[in-house]
Parts: sequence; C-alpha cells; structure tokens
Amino acid sequence: MKRLIFLGFGLVLSTLLIPAAKPAFGRSVDQEVSCDLMVAGGGLAGAAAAYEALKAGRTVCMTEITDWVGGQISAQGTSALDEKKTQRDLRYFPKGYLEFRQQLLDRHSHQKTPGNCWVSLVCFLPKEGDEILESMLAKAAKEGKGTLRFFPNTVVKDLQIETVGNGQQIRSVRAIAHRPAPGAPALNTYPLSQTIADSYSEEDSKLFLKTIIRFVPPASGKWFVVEATETGELLGLADLPHRLGVDALSHTNPSSSSETDYPYCPQAFTYTFAMESTATPQTGVPPAFYARYANAYSFNAAEYAKNPELVFTYRRIFSGQATAGSRSISPGDISMQNWNWGNDYGPGTPEDNYLYSRSQLAATGQLTPGGWQGGFRVSALQGGEEQALGFFYWFLAGEKDAKSLPKKSFPNIRYLQGLDSPMGTVHGLSKYPYIREGRRLIGRYAYGYPAGFSMDEISVSRKNFRAPYYTENLPPEAYRHLITALSGLQTIAVLRGQIPLENAPLRTRSHIYPDSVGIGHYNLDFHPCMVETPPERPGNQERPKERQGADETYPFQIPLRAMIPPKIDNLLVTGKSLAMSHVSASAYRVHAIEWSAGAAAGTTAVYSLEMGMMPYQLVENMPRANANLEALQKRLNANGNQTAFPNTSILNQNWKNWR
Repeated sequence: MKRLIFLGFGLVLSTLLIPAAKPAFGRSVDQEVSCDLMVAGGGLAGAAAAYEALKAGRTVCMTEITDWVGGQISAQGTSALDEKKTQRDLRYFPKGYLEFRQQLLDRHSHQKTPGNCWVSLVCFLPKEGDEILESMLAKAAKEGKGTLRFFPNTVVKDLQIETVGNGQQIRSVRAIAHRPAPGAPALNTYPLSQTIADSYSEEDSKLFLKTIIRFVPPASGKWFVVEATETGELLGLADLPHRLGVDALSHTNPSSSSETDYPYCPQAFTYTFAMESTATPQTGVPPAFYARYANAYSFNAAEYAKNPELVFTYRRIFSGQATAGSRSISPGDISMQNWNWGNDYGPGTPEDNYLYSRSQLAATGQLTPGGWQGGFRVSALQGGEEQALGFFYWFLAGEKDAKSLPKKSFPNIRYLQGLDSPMGTVHGLSKYPYIREGRRLIGRYAYGYPAGFSMDEISVSRKNFRAPYYTENLPPEAYRHLITALSGLQTIAVLRGQIPLENAPLRTRSHIYPDSVGIGHYNLDFHPCMVETPPERPGNQERPKERQGADETYPFQIPLRAMIPPKIDNLLVTGKSLAMSHVSASAYRVHAIEWSAGAAAGTTAVYSLEMGMMPYQLVENMPRANANLEALQKRLNANGNQTAFPNTSILNQNWKNWR
C-alpha cells in the first residue's frame, strides 16, 4: 500500500476587498522590444493570431503568464478537444487548428483515438499541446520569414494610451517577466494563488527576479495589440466597456437568469489535475481542508458513482491500449479530471467572485497607474485549488456523495505531481485554471445595436423560443421583439402586422454576419456559479435558471465587429473576450472556435498594417459593402480560415443535419 502526500497550502487569505498599496512604477524599464503585433496571452487565440502574423512575415511579441503556449490545451490542462461531429467529419476547421490536430494524431498513430478517452476523439498530455504549438510557431516564422519574440512567465502591467487623430491608440505596453530568484524553488512549485500577487509586483522578491519590459511599435509607429488573455485583462486594465457575468433578461438573451445585469456570476473555473492507474491499491491522507468542500464532491449521476472507471476513462489522456473506445483500465493509464460536480469552482456573489467587477477594480486600486494586479480575487483561486485537491482524495477513498449517490471507492489511482508530471507542476494542479468565461467586450455602436455590438443567445441557439417558459417569463413586449427578431425573411411582414405573431415562421439557422471572419459550432454548455458564499457552503446550489439557455446551436460565425472595442483603434479583442453575451459565450469558448477567432485577429492586424487603415474602417459603413472587408475575407478563406459554413445563405433554412 502506497501513501499519497499532498503539497501543503500555506496562505490564509481574506475574502474582503483590501485596497492595494499606493500604486507606482517602482522601477525603470530594463528592456524595450518593438514588434508589428503585440499579443497579450499565449492561449489558443493568442497562438493562432501569432501563427497567422508570422506566416505573413511580421514580427510578433507574445506574452504568457505561464511557461506553456496553448492555454486550455496545455497550461490549463483541458487536453481533450471539444468538437462537433459534423464539423469534425467534414474537417471544416481552420487550417492551423487542423495542423495541430493532425500532429497529435501522428504522435499517436497506434491508436484510433489518442488517449483512448470517450469525451473526445483526441485526448493527450498537456505538455504535448505546448510542444506542438511551439514547433508550429517556429515553422510559421521560418516559412513566412517572420520573427517571434515569446515572453513566457510574463504579465501585462500597464498600457500607455494616447489620443491619435479622432481616436485613441496604445503606444506602449509595460510588462513584468519573472524568473526564479537565486536559491528559490523552480517556477511551478507553488500554485497560482501563492504567486500571482508577486507576479504583478515590479519589485524583486524571495521567489522571483523581475524584468520590466516595454513593448513598442517599430520605427513606423504602426502596430496592433491583441487582447488574447484568458480573462480579458486588457479590457479591465484599459477600463474599456465590457460585460462580466450574467446579462439582463432581454429579447436577445431570453434565457438569462437575472432581470438585471449581475457581474458576479461568470461560469465556474476549474483547476485540472492528472491521476495514474496503479496495479495495487493506494492510501491517501485527506487534506486538512477536505471536509470544507464536501458539498462539491460528486460524480453527478448514479451510473458514474457505481462505476468510477467511466469517469477515469472519460478524459483519459494516456493509454497503452490500442483498442479504441475501451472502458477498461490498465496500470499506467493517465486520466485528466475536469468534472462538473467535483473540481468546478463557481463563486457567484460580490463577496467571493473570482473576477473583479469594475467597481471592485476601482476599490482595490487596480485602475490607477501601476495598480493592476490581474483583476483576480486571490482567495477564490485558492478555493478552487483546495477543492480540486480534495476532489482527488474523494475520488480515491471518499464515500459520502454531495448528491446522496452511493459512491464506491476507487483506490487504484495515484495523484501525479512534480515538474515532470502531466501538469508540469510540483503541486500537480494545472498551471492556470481552466477559464470558461472572462470579461466580454461591448463592441462599438453598430447599425441595429444601439447599446454596442454583441453576439447574443438568439444569434446562435436552436432553442424553441415558443415554449411556455418564454411566454411566461418574458414581458409581452420583449416576447414580441423576440419572435420578430427570429422571423428571418418575414420580419418586415411581422412588423407590419401582415403576419400575426403566433403564425410568424422562425428561422432555422444562426444569424449571418456580413463581416464574418471566422466560424464555430458547439453546444451552449453551462457550468454555473453558486447562489451563496462561499461556493462550498453546505447546502449551496447552482444559481437558478442558469442552465435554461443550454441547448444545441446552429453553425455560427464570428463577426469582425465582435473584436473592435470603442475608443482604442489599434486594439483587437479575441478569444474568450469577444463581444458576446453570457449565454452565447458558453458556445464560443472551446478549442477550435478560439483558434478561429485568434486567426481572424492576426490576419486582420496584418491586413490593416498593409493597407494603412484601422479595423473599424472595415466595418464602419455596415450594412453597406466594403471592398477592403471583402478582400480581408477572401484572404482568410484562401489561407484556410473559413468565414462561413457550406451553403450559408439567408435563403437556406436546411440546417437539420448540422448537429
């Protein structure tokens, strides 16, 4: 019998809002770096933006808070590709994503389904995601004669924004790179909650030596900055209009769980971890905080509680077996855990929310020069870390299920930790939490969007909006607007009263955008926040109605307007921070879609530099045609970055097979 030892957590953190110390830039700049494209965030969207710019021969600077590229497929540990079957069968993905996917398949050519999981056809070790993406970026730079300047373990601290012409532009970006101090433990020894505050401090510490970097445009003065962080950091840092959490109930988001905007409830985040199947039973010691999170430990279904091997194989990321789809487990198999009632952590109140709202950012001094600390509530990060560690012990030996399901123990597993472990950390948790939703841009005013552009629930959902829920929960005027907005080619006739509201035919496709620069297809998938604080409080429940929006979608598009912020002309927003609602964001967050959005941002930046224009000029005359926009879309498609699914047309209502 072997014994499991958990790495201890040494910090005790308050949930109160404590104003930061007096903000100031305590140090001079150590290094100045110029580039055509400065990408903040090395996740899938950031990597895709860099990939396209490098292939076009540009110099790209890319920062990343961890030391792995890829975000959710590497540093966040969610290394199981979320894909819709129709899109996968037709291989209708961006070219760069297909290249990444194929390299994974080639590495595991002895298996029909890498990892031998059953949540996906492609599951893999997180380190493989980083290795493949780094090689892809190097190859793109070589082929395109571009230059990549990658800055791992680096955070953005401040933006220099100036008025230029009739708008504003980012003229420089101040960042902090950190490396181990002499005699200090290696990076990735401590979990994020214990190091994130230090990462945003410019002063050297016992753990880190800091390098202050200023990113600037080349001699021409022309460059673009891409917001590709996991939480929309630059939106908070630049104090740009954005949404956070739940949007107010409306005819465009009729499944919203709140009658007013509620910024404290983004989707739950998850610290993933890996565990290995063993030939002999293991024993473990419950962490000191184990009982505190008992309300969260569950497999959420009787079938899984009776057969934990189904949970193990669901996201198995390494297997020595060649038989596809096997649910049997062999010693040495490795499983990654990302489980809804397990290591999901969903704070949802002003006292415990993990991403600070604007008023909270102001209260903590993070909107003052030099005051930015990442916009996180550190105690919430610690809560997510502790719950994940407790979930492993419960998986191993626990009996009591939070949902009163009869769960059997599963002792033949061991927790994997160490710098050479799948997560690449001494503590064994992912280097960064899997973020499902961050700050979401509010786009510029656009025709038909008086409050600012946004992709909303009704833009993508297959939901039956004639169901009693909507007639009973929406005010009559909002319900009339909902049905009218979904009437497609008959909208004018409905508005004129020529077709009664109850007889209006509803469109059977997603909204078609004339400025589409990318595509996606995935279900509206929810991991809700909790009602009371703290999330692990006994008897706590998910926020009511949060899952009402869950449903399938039609194949959808990513419009350029979703990337263009108000005020700042040379900033493009991509990834999880596109201009979209809380409900629609639940579909736009997965792997291939994030890549498509990033590729579009990188291509748009390159095209705008070539043409000497700003991205807003490509869409400012919507809905009229724009020759430059058409040229951009032609380039995207020629480069294998699709802007529409086959047969996309306002006349085509036959989307039944796209599921």
